[in-house]
Amino acid sequence: MEVLGFPMLLYSNRIVVTGGTGRFASSLKKVKSKYSVFFPSKSNLNILKENSILKYLKKKKPKYLIHLAGLSRPMSVHNNDIKKSIDLNIIGTANIVKICEKLNIKLIYFSSSYVYPGKKGGYKENDPVLPINNYAWSKLGGECSVKLYKNSLIVRASMTEKPFVHKAAFSDFYTNFIFHEDIAPKVFKILKLKGVINFGGKAQSVFKFVKKYNPKIKKISYKKVFGKTYPSNTSMNLKKFKRI
Repeated sequence: MEVLGFPMLLYSNRIVVTGGTGRFASSLKKVKSKYSVFFPSKSNLNILKENSILKYLKKKKPKYLIHLAGLSRPMSVHNNDIKKSIDLNIIGTANIVKICEKLNIKLIYFSSSYVYPGKKGGYKENDPVLPINNYAWSKLGGECSVKLYKNSLIVRASMTEKPFVHKAAFSDFYTNFIFHEDIAPKVFKILKLKGVINFGGKAQSVFKFVKKYNPKIKKISYKKVFGKTYPSNTSMNLKKFKRI
């Protein structure tokens, strides 16, 4: 992007985080770092309006944009309102990619471990992806647009808020859950990476993860709640992440 014949100056210590009012963003706000981090509200940066994105980013001139904005739970919303799922997770992400490319801003997109087939676990970044439900497809849809932009990083994350909000946890679903507040500081260590990286904690059942912090948590089966529309094991290989 050039302004009056000169490349637009980007400030190397500036980061813009979309979804600034979300759960993970609230943990990022508490992390002390060398960066100046901006958390725009939807009224300041609307991912469904390219002009809104362009105006805000031209004003702040960040070197990095961390894209957290989107639609996650409840899972049922991705079946009951596919327009909303497509708009927020696919079209909104595509809009972010277009403007980041236009302004040459490094994009860090937070996807999900759900994009993997979810059968055997231990997935590496270069393993085939095959979503099992609409939520996962919407996140993979976002990944597709990000992949077109070489100055980007796709983060396939598995994390949750603290305290765990449910009274029961899946004993037969395996993943890499880690609390937002515990992994938030690690975000600033992966900003310069490109490609894809798995991002999370130890591979284990959700029940085993939660029981450490809540001995009274009850067991529940994902099969009884979601049936075949839910993966059994989305745990990831974290060797790449651990090296960092």
